[in-house]
Amino acid sequence: SMDTIIIRDLAVAYHVGVTEAERAQAQRLLLSLEIGRDLAAAADADDLSQTIDYYAVCQRLLHFGEGRNWKLIETLAYEIAALVRTEFLATAVSVEVKKFVLPETAYVAVRVAR
Repeated sequence: SMDTIIIRDLAVAYHVGVTEAERAQAQRLLLSLEIGRDLAAAADADDLSQTIDYYAVCQRLLHFGEGRNWKLIETLAYEIAALVRTEFLATAVSVEVKKFVLPETAYVAVRVAR
């Protein structure tokens, strides 16, 4: 069975944008993740080591942008999905990256699922 750990709208500051000028300053993004994994063993044992530690995922993502930049939020979303699958052993993950750059919109976003 597939259970889901949800992280909604984690605020991070990453350097992202097509132009160098846009990438020059870190900008606020909101990251939402749905992380799939069978949580039965963790629930049965009431044991954090048997699940994915959402605090650890958030801490990793808060620091993921340090010394890095991306032109596209598509690239960023793919890299975050890969990180969660490999470092945290998720069975599946969906990642949504919200960006606040167009004043006519609440936000623009990309969502990827792996």
